[in-house]
Amino acid sequence: MEGMEENHQHEQHEGKEGQRQHNTLQHINDRSLKAVVVGLGYVGLPMAVEMAQAGYQVHGIDIDTSKVAKLRAGHSYVIGIEDEVVQSLMQAGLFAASTDYAAVAQANVIVICVPTPLTAEHQPDISYISAAVDGMTPYLQEGSLVILESTTYPGTTEERVKQPIEAANGWRAGEQFYVCYSPERVDPGSVNYGVKNTPKIIGGSTPACLNYGKHFYGSFLNEVVPVSSTTVAETAKLFENTFRSVNIALVNELTPACEQMGVNIWEVLGAAATKPFGYMPFYPGPGIGGHCIPIDPIYLSWAANRQGSELQFIQLADETNRQMPARVVKRAAELLEQNGVSVGGARVVLAGMAYKKDIDDLRESPALDVFRLLSAAGADVVFTDPMVPVFRKDDGTMLQSRPAAPELWTWADLVIITTDHTGFDYQEMADHAKLIFDTRNATAGCHGGNIVVLGQPVGHGKGIREQQEIVAWVGQKEVAVEDTVAHHEVAIDPDKDQGDAYGKS
Repeated sequence: MEGMEENHQHEQHEGKEGQRQHNTLQHINDRSLKAVVVGLGYVGLPMAVEMAQAGYQVHGIDIDTSKVAKLRAGHSYVIGIEDEVVQSLMQAGLFAASTDYAAVAQANVIVICVPTPLTAEHQPDISYISAAVDGMTPYLQEGSLVILESTTYPGTTEERVKQPIEAANGWRAGEQFYVCYSPERVDPGSVNYGVKNTPKIIGGSTPACLNYGKHFYGSFLNEVVPVSSTTVAETAKLFENTFRSVNIALVNELTPACEQMGVNIWEVLGAAATKPFGYMPFYPGPGIGGHCIPIDPIYLSWAANRQGSELQFIQLADETNRQMPARVVKRAAELLEQNGVSVGGARVVLAGMAYKKDIDDLRESPALDVFRLLSAAGADVVFTDPMVPVFRKDDGTMLQSRPAAPELWTWADLVIITTDHTGFDYQEMADHAKLIFDTRNATAGCHGGNIVVLGQPVGHGKGIREQQEIVAWVGQKEVAVEDTVAHHEVAIDPDKDQGDAYGKS
C-alpha cells in the first residue's frame, strides 16, 4: 500500500508539473506572461525594453527613485535606449516602473539585474542580490521563474537565490518554482551588438528550470546557449572578462618595455593583428574601467581561493592594470619637466573622463585616478568630455566639463587624452596644444603638434610626425584586416577601439 501511495503521489506531481509546463509555454506563445526586472541600470533597462518590445508586460523595479521618476516621465538615462521607445512602451501598457516589490505578485518571470561591486576590502559585495531576493520572496507566486543576471562568483545562484527562497516558502526548485542564471553580456555604446543579437548563456538549477529559461529567452532573443548548471554559467561569464583582463595586462606590461627598446607598440599590435587566426588584439591605455574588467576577475579569484586554489595570473594582471594611472602620471610629470614646467602648479586638461569612448559611464574609470594623482601632485587639473558634463570629486564638490575649444588647449601646459571620444577634434587639439600626451593613440594621422603617444619609443627611432604616419598607415590596414579576420576562427572586434577592449560586459 505504501508503494502504491508513493507512486500515486509521484504521478500527481508529474501531472501538475506537466500541466504547469504546458501553461508556461502557452503564456510564452501568446505573450500573456508578465515579467519583472529588478535593477534598471545599463543591463536591466535594455533587457526590460527588449522584453516589452517582444510583447510581454514588463514592470521594472529600482531602489533609485530618480531613475524611476525619469522613466515615468518618459526619459531614458541609458545610451542606446531612446526616450521615444520608453514613451511608446508605457503608452502601450507594456512597461511600467516603480520602487515597490509588490509588482512581483503579478509576475511569472523575475529577472535580477542588480550591481555586484567590490567591498572596501576588495571582496565580492553581493548585498544587492540578497536585498533583491529578500524584497521579492514574500510576493513570489508558485510556478514563477527567477533568473539572476548579475555577474557574480560561482555558486551564488544556488546559495543566495535558490536556497533562501526554498527556506522561506518551503518550496523546491524545479517543482514549485524555477531558478536560472544567465549572465548579462552588454557592450555599452556598441552599434553592432545589443540584447537581442548577443548569444545568451543560461544554466538552470534543475533540468525543468533550464527548460523554462530556454523557452522564455528563446522567445525574444536570437540565440540561447544552454549549459549544464548555474555554476557553469556563472564561471563562463567570469572567464570571459578574466581573459580580457590578463591580455590587457600583458600589453600594458609590454608597452614601457617597447618604449625603452625603441619599438612603437601600436605598430607592433597593428602588424600582429594581420594574422587571421589564433590572435585577438588588445591595446594599452591609462588603466582599466567599467564594471567588468576591474571587478569580475576578482570574483573568480575569490571563489577559487575559497576552494583552496590561488589564481596568480588574475592577481598579477589586476596589479599590472591598476598601476597604469600612476605610470601615466609619472610620464606626464616627466614630459612637463622636459618642457620646463613643474607638475606642481602645471595646468593640465584631461580629455575624456568616461572609462570608454562615446559613453557616459564613469565607473572605475582610470581617468578618475589620473585626476586624483595629478591633483595630489599639485597640478591644476580640469577636464573636458562631450559625454560627461560633470563629476563629483572626492571632497564632494562638483567639477564641470570645459568646452573642447582652442582656448582650452592653448591654456593647458599639458593635454592628456584619457578617453578617445570621437567627438573630439584631434587635429584642432594638435594645432593649439603646447604638449599632448595621448594614452589611446587617438591622434594617429594628426599632423604637427607636440604629441607623445603612450607606447611610442622614448628617445629612439623616427620623429614624431613620421611615427604617426606609420601608425596611421597601420590603422588603415587594420580596417582591411577586420574584414578578413571576421571570416576566420577569431574575429577582431568590429568597433576596433581601445575603449571596447576595456569596457564590455
